[in-house]
Amino acid sequence: MHSTLIVARMAPDSSADVAQLFSAFDTTDMPHRMGTRRRQLFSYRGLYFHLQDFAEDNGDRLIQEARTDPRFVAISDDLKPFIEAYDPATWRSPADAMATRFYHWEAR
Repeated sequence: MHSTLIVARMAPDSSADVAQLFSAFDTTDMPHRMGTRRRQLFSYRGLYFHLQDFAEDNGDRLIQEARTDPRFVAISDDLKPFIEAYDPATWRSPADAMATRFYHWEAR
């Protein structure tokens, strides 16, 4: 399984709105199209963490392919009042907001 973690800033008290947007998005075929197996959203002191798990390591490629789908464009636009780049000066794409995993352990 491949995971990505997007880090951004989130408007205070907007977690319910963000969850509702993703709840509607996740009822479509978009998660399947992107290869998403699980999505988890977290917040901590004004920060937003979006953890996505993919069945395969090609999750980044599938997301890039889905970015032109009107539903992907719509949810990106709908999230703008609530989510902003962690560092707007350097953000060009979601890849600029992805955390780098530096340790991993799992039970065998």
